Amino acid sequence: MACGRDTLAKLLGGVRKFETDVYPESAELFESLASSQSPSTLFITCADSRISPSLITQTEPGELFIVRNVGNIVPAYGEMLGGVSSAIEYAVGALKVKNVIICGHSNCGAMGALMDLNSPKLDNLPTVKSWMRHGEAARAALGDLKAEDAGPEDIRSLAEYNVMLQLVHLRTHPAVVRALAQGELKLQGWFYDIPKGEILIIDESTRKTRTVESVLEEMCATEGQAA
Repeated sequence: MACGRDTLAKLLGGVRKFETDVYPESAELFESLASSQSPSTLFITCADSRISPSLITQTEPGELFIVRNVGNIVPAYGEMLGGVSSAIEYAVGALKVKNVIICGHSNCGAMGALMDLNSPKLDNLPTVKSWMRHGEAARAALGDLKAEDAGPEDIRSLAEYNVMLQLVHLRTHPAVVRALAQGELKLQGWFYDIPKGEILIIDESTRKTRTVESVLEEMCATEGQAA
């Protein structure tokens, strides 16, 4: 039975397909998740609708603990004790995740806003304007570049700087500091190039991006030496 093209009807049709087709094929997986979860990774990314964390990482339900917000922001500990901070504390302190990923992306509207937080365009978005203040230090990395002169590459650079800044903020959270000190946690910054379908790893030491392939090769070589 089909009924119109209304978004809600489409969503409900998807739910029906999940219940009748998808769930039965993975019933054992969902039953195993019924009473507990043990995700390996806390994945912090933008609320942008074009990003699907499970799709780009090819992970199953239960593997990622996902936090989404405008601009993939992580307020420094103590500046805003809210949803992001509590999710980090729970994921790292209670669920004992082994990895935390902060993932920015191309053509990010939040980065466009960050270019000029005094723009009249934000007058009707006071909460967004206040929230993006947690990324102001990343904006400073672009110097005196005016918002009207910023091109796609500048927005991309800002998105990458913002990921690095949020990793710095992440390291102010007590649960993260404790897990890092005990060697129980790894942090990594990603940049998702949407039109290319490519993930790049942001190297904090060089402030440059690396391909997934090069990082994987290095990780495998390190594990081989350890063995």
